[in-house]
Formats: sequence, structure tokens, C-alpha cells
Amino acid sequence: METILVTGGAGFIGSHFINSMFRKYPDYHFVVLDALTYAGNPDNFNLLIKNDNRFEFWYGDVRNSEIVNNLVAQADYVVHFAAETHVARSIFDNKVFFETDILGTQTICNAILKNNGRIKKLIHVSTSEVYGSAVETPMTENHPLLPCSPYASAKAGADRLIYSYWKTYEIPAVIIRPFNNYGPHQHLEKAVPRFITSAILNEPLTIHGDGSASRDWIYVGDHCKALDAVLHSENRDLYGKAVNIGTGTAITIKMIAETVLNKMNKPLDLITYVNDRPGQVEKHVASTERAKKFLNWEPETDFDSGLDLTIDWYASNQRWWEPLRWMRQIPIKMKDGTVVMH
Repeated sequence: METILVTGGAGFIGSHFINSMFRKYPDYHFVVLDALTYAGNPDNFNLLIKNDNRFEFWYGDVRNSEIVNNLVAQADYVVHFAAETHVARSIFDNKVFFETDILGTQTICNAILKNNGRIKKLIHVSTSEVYGSAVETPMTENHPLLPCSPYASAKAGADRLIYSYWKTYEIPAVIIRPFNNYGPHQHLEKAVPRFITSAILNEPLTIHGDGSASRDWIYVGDHCKALDAVLHSENRDLYGKAVNIGTGTAITIKMIAETVLNKMNKPLDLITYVNDRPGQVEKHVASTERAKKFLNWEPETDFDSGLDLTIDWYASNQRWWEPLRWMRQIPIKMKDGTVVMH
């Protein structure tokens, strides 16, 4: 039985990955390392999984070399999700982003070196935010890295750190750059669940700027299928590569808000506008050619269907997200000294 170490596995995407892979592959043992910060929740795991001896949970920080070395020494594969991930929160308090995202990634890489030859593959989950606003569309993996926020720059540092360890030490690493994920179990600080829960509560849906900023939205289940394809690919040309995971279609933030309200039969005047967020990215849209070429992967869930699934889940699971209501927005001090909630 092979072991997959999943860092940050109690988070949104990590837990979806565990839940889907656990059912599909009965011959894998899953070890999760998670510090259970505000965005990590052990309730994201299926109860049957938590009670199964193929599942092992370790409470700990990815920067702790002792625990990381110990867990890597027992693993065959590493899927590295652990990171601070929210743009607005990185503006409010950026130090922890660089400590977790970069130093945590370095700790993982050094543990792999220490256990030379043990790890068959490291999958590093980066982000499309490393690109900044699109200077060309669609955005290929060769798009310049122009991070616009402390979060994005921390992830860009981790992304290139992984590449440097592949180049220098030949660790078997693949870099995944997912575009905007959405789906059940996502923290309310993110746009889609924030809009949905605001609509459920008949509260304003706040939009940064005029709402024209657009993103490529990928349903979390499709992202997990892509990670599955990476894990099981025998193509060694993937090592050292970055691979976009997106749909190739951009949708504006305003359209997302309007679609949520229309689907939930709520009035459009619930939409309100606030100052644009510092470090705002104007447009993201993925080139999916490399994912098709190397992984034979394409997204299966169109945005309309994925949004229906997501709305249904939040409508039926208010007990899960109710304690997070107060975290939907955080204060950001603007250049002129005013404080705006984002």
C-alpha cells in the first residue's frame, strides 16, 4: 500500500482531493498534515474516511522540519497544498504568508532531499495569481510572473523555489497553477461562497470596484481530477513543468453576483460596490493546451452546473458556514488612511 502525504489537506481543495481519491483508490494510505488555521476544518472530511485506518491525521505546521521529515520518510508521494491563500488577508497581515508559503515549501523540499530517492513525485499546488493581470490571453505557462499582492508574491516565490529544487537537485516535482476554484466547503472569504451566503441571509453582495475584473472559474472537483491525472502520469517530461488548471473562459465578478442572485430568486439591488481592492487583478483566463497535452485532461463541469451544485450545498449546510460569517470581510487600510472592509 503506497502512502500519499497531503499537506494542508483539511483545507478547501485538499479535503476535496482526499475525499475523491480515498473512494477511488482503496490501495492508498493517506496522511494529512495540517495546522488547522482558520481555513482548515477536519469536518471537511467524510466521517467514514476519518474512521478508516487508511486515513491518518497529523496536527502540525508545514514549517516544522522535524514533523515534516518524519512524515516524508514514510511517504511515496507528496501533494503540497499547505499555504495561506487569501489576497485581502495578505494585505491586512502579510508576514505569515511568506513564512508559510515559502519557508513551508522549502521545508518540504529539504525533507525530500533528506529522504533521497524515497518520494516518487511531488505535486506543488501553486496558483494563477503568480501571473498578475493578463498581459496576453489566454495565459500560457510562459506568461510573465507579475504578482500583484503579498499573497501572490509569496506563492510566486514558492513556485520558483520548487522549480529551482528540480533544476538543482532533480527532485521529481510538478507545479500546478489552478485558476479560481469554487465549490462546497470553501471559506466564506472567497467571492462565490461570500455571494451565496450573503444572498441566503438577504445581505448586500459587495463588489470591489465596478465588478469588471474577470476570472477563469474552475469547479473544485475538476481540479481534483487533474491532480489525479498528474499523480498517475508516467510522463517524466512533466517534472519541472508548470501546468495551468482552468477552463479557458473568463467571467466577471459582477456577472457572478448577478447569476447567484438570479438563481436564488433574489433582487439585484442587493449588489453594492466598494472601493477597488489594492493589488487587484483585472483579468485571468487560462490556456489549457498543456493540461490537454500532458494530462489528457479537460474540465467537465460548466460554470452554470458547478454554481448550482455550490448553491445547493451552502443552502443545505448553514451549520457548517454559520460560524464563519464574521470572517467574510476584513479591514484594509487604503493609501489615504481610510479603512475599507474587503
